[in-house]
Amino acid sequence: MTAVKVLAEQEWQDRRDAYAVRMRKWVEPHQDRKARGEAHPVLDFLFSYYSYRPTRLLRWHPGPGVALAGDASEHLSWTGYVATPSGVTLSRDVLTEQRRTSVAFIRDLLTATQSRAPRLGCFGLHEWAMVYRSDDVRHESWPLRLGPAGTDAVVESLPIKCGHFDAFRFFTPPARPLNTLQPTRALQIAMEQPGCLHANMDLFKWSYKLAPFTPSELVADCFELASDVRELDMRASPYDLRELGYAPVPIETPAGRATYARMQAEFAERAAPLRARLIDLCSQLLDGD
Repeated sequence: MTAVKVLAEQEWQDRRDAYAVRMRKWVEPHQDRKARGEAHPVLDFLFSYYSYRPTRLLRWHPGPGVALAGDASEHLSWTGYVATPSGVTLSRDVLTEQRRTSVAFIRDLLTATQSRAPRLGCFGLHEWAMVYRSDDVRHESWPLRLGPAGTDAVVESLPIKCGHFDAFRFFTPPARPLNTLQPTRALQIAMEQPGCLHANMDLFKWSYKLAPFTPSELVADCFELASDVRELDMRASPYDLRELGYAPVPIETPAGRATYARMQAEFAERAAPLRARLIDLCSQLLDGD
């Protein structure tokens, strides 16, 4: 990409160092747990379901249209960076036709999602539908708060309205016909909406799919949102995680459902500017000179 802004060496190093401090509080505990062979049902999701390696997450990128003055030789060892008279910057050559197709899909998906009003009535039943009438419990080390029969009864007593394919695809076979929506990969752009917890967690995925062009501060914002959303996702799940400090949001009760919908709306509001920033980045990559 053509550099239009030059960052002085001290400025970009300060940003790099601040970003590293910000992300190490997530990455280092994960690495420690992994070394001990210890699974975490909430936080591991950010490193297992999402495929961005911790070492990559710790790398600071300035984004397109930025040149790094001074000694930025470390960046030259990473794919996409080149030396120019203004400093080290990202090369447009990294934006291949295949990558442009991917960027266009991300922009279309995020733009369509942003255009819709949030729907807040799903109450996190996707996690319940993933264990419905099944002995195969995803987080087998943790008990179900209501037991298997009680969990099944909740699924059968409330309407399931999951429109996110990457949640729906993990439903048990008996749960799939109970969903009032039948999302598919082909319908993803047509169905995703900004009230969906998984759509908002996925902003982290789209931010790293656009790397190295995504400014790392934006990646961090999306990651932290995903972490907070994941906490609600599992607090509202059928699992009893009080031993880990997660108080349940009991969506089997009217009060619990009201709490869930309120928090869901707050996350939708928080996600909107991040989604807009990612859309702008996609447009910069696709439409910039």
